[in-house]
Amino acid sequence: MARKTSLRDFQAYLATRLSNAAKGRGASSWLGIEAGGKPWLVDLSDGGEIVQASLLTPVPLTRPWFVGLANIRGNLHAVSDFSQFCGGPAIVQNANARLLLVGAKHGVNAALLVSRMLGLKNPDDFTAEAADISMPVWGVQRFADTQGRIWHKLSVRDLLADRNFMNIGV
Repeated sequence: MARKTSLRDFQAYLATRLSNAAKGRGASSWLGIEAGGKPWLVDLSDGGEIVQASLLTPVPLTRPWFVGLANIRGNLHAVSDFSQFCGGPAIVQNANARLLLVGAKHGVNAALLVSRMLGLKNPDDFTAEAADISMPVWGVQRFADTQGRIWHKLSVRDLLADRNFMNIGV
């Protein structure tokens, strides 16, 4: 029988791993996320906290992929639907949807709305694939897992520097 882990224990474990990765300690790991049916990898050192997709406050006159502002422990975070931003379908905000806070390391309160978390991934379980030149610089890297599934790797730094991502107004 599989060992059950409470959500609180998992979040504490993941927070410790994220903190260690940000400080350069521990094994290199990636966080797997899904947005619009597509798998993505994010360096743990670039990823921030993961929270339940909470009540979002819409902001008028913004692009469709900018879903609003989230108040997370008194701090406002700009939330973007990562699937829609990539040209995919809007993410359904259900029990699996999560906010990945990605900008804290870079001094930006940004969050990505993702369909679901796919867990921690070991880079040794992936093989580099040819770059996807149809993608912007923040998503060109691709990797194949042991089952042959292709994952894009998100460069958070490049995403936050992307003029399209930072320009939310219509």
